Amino acid sequence: MARIVFRIRMMSGDHLDVIYEEPGAADDVTIQHAVTALAGDNGLLRCRHGDRDMVLFARGVAAVEIAPRGAVL
Repeated sequence: MARIVFRIRMMSGDHLDVIYEEPGAADDVTIQHAVTALAGDNGLLRCRHGDRDMVLFARGVAAVEIAPRGAVL
């Protein structure tokens, strides 16, 4: 299972670190799927923040940061 940590910068200026997981995929494919999901018509991504499941809506996202080792949670 590929597990990627994204730092999401919101339109308000706040930031949020979320985990996106995709079974049976490589890291680069997982990144592409997450970015494609946010850029799509629905613009939403199911992810985790700490121990909570959440849905991230793209309309409030200003930037997505991806680091080789992930963000600090």
